[in-house]
Amino acid sequence: MFIRMPWESGKPVSRKAEVLWPAPPRQLNAAIPEALRRENEEARKCFKAASFTATVVMVRRTLEGVCIEQGITKKPLFKALEEMRDKGLIEGRLFEWAESLRVLGNEGAHYTGNRVSREDASDALAFSEAILDYLYVFAAQFEDFKKRRQSALARGDGVSQKNEE
Repeated sequence: MFIRMPWESGKPVSRKAEVLWPAPPRQLNAAIPEALRRENEEARKCFKAASFTATVVMVRRTLEGVCIEQGITKKPLFKALEEMRDKGLIEGRLFEWAESLRVLGNEGAHYTGNRVSREDASDALAFSEAILDYLYVFAAQFEDFKKRRQSALARGDGVSQKNEE
């Protein structure tokens, strides 16, 4: 493990040391509900322990939590994901990702005799985190961006929306 200790004027300071290697796990944005961050963290722990089947089951569980947090009440999960798509909460590509994660999670939850690969578990984590970021971080960030741009344009501070090139 390599760490960096903060120093000022030749003396250590009270800030925490920073781990440089191995890279610390990604921290999900605080805008993502805590319960979903906990589910994701458990999925990451399963992955780190090479429990790839458990990883994809936890990813599926996270998807169920996303649906509930978004106010979706339909069951089973397939119908809930369709409702999210129909309400415009997730679009085509994200729906496809979520549906693929649902299917993989089902394969993990029910005995098939097949193993879940490390690559599939890793992709499942990445795709589920992308869905969390999209729903809870980027959607809000983009709305803030649009409001800020609209305000700037209304004040005459912004560049015209028309691009003459």
